[in-house]
Amino acid sequence: MADQIPLYPVRSAAAAAAASQRRAAYYSAAGPGPGADRRGRYQLEDESAHLDEMPLMMSEEGFENDESDYHTLPRARLTRRKRGLEWFVCGGWKFLCTSCCDWLINVCQRKKELKARTVWLGCPEKCEEKHPRNAIKNQKYNVFTFIPGVLYEQFKFFLNLYFLVVSCSQFVPALKIGYLYTYWAPLGFVLAVTIAREAIDEFRRFQRDKEMNSQLYSKLTVRVSIYTCIGLYEVAMVFSMSLLNFPLKRIKSLGKVQVKSSDIQVGDLIIVEKNQRIPSDMVFLRTSEKAGSCFIRTDQLDGETDWKLKVAVSCTQRLPALGDLFSISAYVYAQKPQLDIHSFEGTFTREDSDPPIHESLSIENTLWASTIVASGTVIGVVIYTGKETRSVMNTSNPKNKVGLLDLELNQLTKALFLALVVLSVVMVTLQGFAGPWYRNLFRFLLLFSYIIPISLRVNLDMGKAAYGWMIMKDENIPGTVVRTSTIPEELGRLVYLLTDKTGTLTQNEMVFKRLHLGTVSYGTDTMDEIQSHVFNSYLQHPVLKVHSQASGHNPSSAPLRRSQSSTPKVKKSVSSRIHEAVKAIALCHNVTPVYEARAGVTGETEFAEADQDFSDENRTYQASSPDEDESTAEITFYMKGADVAMSTIVQYNDWLEEECGNMAREGLRTLVVAKRTLTEEQYQDFESRYSQAKLSIHDRTLKVAAVVESLEREMELLCLTGVEDQLQADVRPTLEMLRNAGIKIWMLTGDKLETATCIAKSSHLVSRTQDIHVFRPVTNRGEAHLELNAFRRKHDCALVISGDSLEVCLRYYEHELVELACQCPAVVCCRCSPTQKAHIVTLLRQHTRKRTCAIGDGGNDVSMIQAADCGIGIEGKEGKQASLAADFSITQFRHIGRLLMVHGRNSYKRSAALGQFVMHRGLIISTMQAVFSSVFYFASVPLYQGFLMVGYATIYTMFPVFSLVLDQDVKPEMAILYPELYKDLTKGRSLSFKTFLIWVLISIYQGGILMYGALVLFEAEFVHVVAISFTALILTELLMVALTIRTWHWLMVVAEFLSLGCYVASLAFLNEYFGIGRVSFGAFLDVAFITTVTFLWKVSAITVVSCLPLYVLKYLKRKLSPPSYSKLSS
Repeated sequence: MADQIPLYPVRSAAAAAAASQRRAAYYSAAGPGPGADRRGRYQLEDESAHLDEMPLMMSEEGFENDESDYHTLPRARLTRRKRGLEWFVCGGWKFLCTSCCDWLINVCQRKKELKARTVWLGCPEKCEEKHPRNAIKNQKYNVFTFIPGVLYEQFKFFLNLYFLVVSCSQFVPALKIGYLYTYWAPLGFVLAVTIAREAIDEFRRFQRDKEMNSQLYSKLTVRVSIYTCIGLYEVAMVFSMSLLNFPLKRIKSLGKVQVKSSDIQVGDLIIVEKNQRIPSDMVFLRTSEKAGSCFIRTDQLDGETDWKLKVAVSCTQRLPALGDLFSISAYVYAQKPQLDIHSFEGTFTREDSDPPIHESLSIENTLWASTIVASGTVIGVVIYTGKETRSVMNTSNPKNKVGLLDLELNQLTKALFLALVVLSVVMVTLQGFAGPWYRNLFRFLLLFSYIIPISLRVNLDMGKAAYGWMIMKDENIPGTVVRTSTIPEELGRLVYLLTDKTGTLTQNEMVFKRLHLGTVSYGTDTMDEIQSHVFNSYLQHPVLKVHSQASGHNPSSAPLRRSQSSTPKVKKSVSSRIHEAVKAIALCHNVTPVYEARAGVTGETEFAEADQDFSDENRTYQASSPDEDESTAEITFYMKGADVAMSTIVQYNDWLEEECGNMAREGLRTLVVAKRTLTEEQYQDFESRYSQAKLSIHDRTLKVAAVVESLEREMELLCLTGVEDQLQADVRPTLEMLRNAGIKIWMLTGDKLETATCIAKSSHLVSRTQDIHVFRPVTNRGEAHLELNAFRRKHDCALVISGDSLEVCLRYYEHELVELACQCPAVVCCRCSPTQKAHIVTLLRQHTRKRTCAIGDGGNDVSMIQAADCGIGIEGKEGKQASLAADFSITQFRHIGRLLMVHGRNSYKRSAALGQFVMHRGLIISTMQAVFSSVFYFASVPLYQGFLMVGYATIYTMFPVFSLVLDQDVKPEMAILYPELYKDLTKGRSLSFKTFLIWVLISIYQGGILMYGALVLFEAEFVHVVAISFTALILTELLMVALTIRTWHWLMVVAEFLSLGCYVASLAFLNEYFGIGRVSFGAFLDVAFITTVTFLWKVSAITVVSCLPLYVLKYLKRKLSPPSYSKLSS
């Protein structure tokens, strides 16, 4: 069919023939590469294989260009593979090293193959294989690997490694140019802080692990007592008593021993009390609850806050006494340990009964580790321990996220290192390579090493910690938590925001809004009619009324079934249809216990349910949940589900599809309810096949699904329900703010297309006047090709695409689809799985090279949050899993506006200014050193020694420079009112090679003025040059901080005067330390000289010449080319 549909735009036959020849040449030239067999492979995959010969066009003018066919192919097709030496030099060496390292790691850490196992009840010694200890270990290091591990993490960065080499060079006498502490003190401080922080974190992890591993649990054991005619003896006396022919009598008694969590083994029978953590993966054998079931809380495992119902193995639950667990011969066959926490396949077998009892085990019979028992006391047999438990296997170490600003600074650091090498080579060249020139080269490298400041990393890390503290202390966004303190600047660089729908944009509180019976529909204003119909129908059945009052919590539908079966099948009244629909809705639910106050206020669920008294007289149930209800000769099977799945299951009707669409357009989530009446024979046949399928070891899930599917046919449609999930507060203005800020918003949801489209419109993610292109369902390459061409013709429209179609398009046209989607103002992806969400985020990062942010509230959003450059989690109804896995945690979606517009802006602007100023501080003193060496015949002699170099980077300038973290260019109110200001941040203009070169020129100018000025104005003694230049240098740095600041804070003023005071105090009180007047001790002070007017005017003159032109230039720039925010500030 696709052969007869011309692609858009249509070409002439001659052009097509020419293009075909070019393509043939292209593929033949590809050689044995990936493009050589592309055509043949696609011919086998798809009938539309010829479409690969006609690549998707991205512009209508493309066909006029000879090479246009290949301009829009995926980049991988056009990349010429590098071979030989070129490949090795251009990155092949890194690939080879990585491959070798991975191979060595795999050889050293070869994992044991996981296998299925047979676990005998209460007999750990019968285990055929050795299983891991049940110890929790979250520590990153041990005693031997701590120091090497921490040092490796630090010195894998170029900056720290460079300073380590420089500091170690000072142990070589020929290269020593100053005191050791000049180099080792800053590096030692950085390492000490890092090691101390890691040690504290490691110790805390050790304490938490120790606390968890030391928790005590009761283990069931058997005590063997041996009686003789003379009394009771210990078990150890058995052998000697038997030698003396004493009559022996063995009596087994049940006992309990307290064991640590880390000492629990596979096969142990463990008792877990209410509100106690389950220590390992177990199969649920017995419970103190009469119903043979219990509830557990799984919020620490899957992030869901609703309680899960677990059912004990019926064979062991029916045993008369607890001690009978040791009197029977039984074992559990469990599948090999797996990642999936929502499935389990196993069997329970009791051998000593006739015939042997076989019972299938599923997820409802398991108790996973790290969950909490919410009701009753449970006894289970341990099947997985330690590293093989579901919770540990699903725990992955999240990647260390590195911000874009850190990467940019790393590039600038490498540029500075190149400049350092070039400057040193120039100095040695001007020396004429005299003497041991290589030694002089290294000495110059050390002299100019301050070009790359070691304090850069310290200042940035401290700044990021300050930004995180400011975010968490912001009263306008209460409850916000910064969990990753290394990337606050990323909040100011975002281009794409990928958001979940349910619980993120909406409140995840479902309100029943609509009940549709086919001929009549009930809404919120007519719910009282439904209530009256149901009430009247129960009044007509007094037997049912008495029965439901007697049972309390399990109203049986048997009397109703009896009356229905005796009634002739005529057209049902509206009242009976409502009654049947409401009953089906009530039965198709899980049982959830709620706490009822004794004062008579029923249905009031307390917040801390685990802390309430759930004794028998104090417990009630919300709804009962039998799937089938046996009566005289009929059994009814009720079922509810999504309309997509149910439409093929129910009998033919002419209203379901239309009404589902209508409700979806209103933003309602729909569920279809249906039933099927079975005879006794049909049910018995189903029961036998179902039990047999549940006992199968291999492909159990498929076999059970096939048996259940045999019932899901020709079901009678009862009703269609619609529930509303209302939008969160201020979602519309927040999305509008983000859109005005230039952020493109993608909504990734698992809901169906109609509901997702409706929410996108109601939340103003898509404006009312904006066109929406709904991507038609595609199943193969040809359909995807034609649909993409149709989408390309649209301009400025939102895209709505389903997960299945997305998968097909990404398989064949990944680059084209992403490029087209990125041009859309908004994208909605519906029916997305968690894996697809993470894949979309990864594709955006790879194809656009822009910064992405993912926000969600449920466990299904964790993979997307961790894949994004910046992950934000919302503490919602689905638990805290997304919040705990995210880099930033907020309580409401509307808080993201202030988080990005205010804190993102400030963090990025402040870090950019701080990083560049710290570099300027190192560049200016290196420039002065270069001028000094040039004047004195290119001698590799340091200008400032000892304490001066350390004090320059710390107490003399640290406080004013670090006070830049308090600077702001725009008030928070203005940043929120005019979100368009955010667009400038994404362009990265605050920190670029342009701004960096400007700072380099400033540093060269000021360093030259300071040094040459001191040389011109110096008097009789050389120490006057050092005194004048260093004092002018300190004053210049303080004035440059004042020049850089845009909004003054009182702490900035304090920092300026504090630093100046520290410098003056060092002149006055540290005379003996500096060795005043003795140049041999590296002194620069002459008390008589620094107190004269001559010293003061010379320092002032040099400082004014170095700073005044910059103030003038700044004033002229603000007048002639003001920044975009200047008018708002004024």
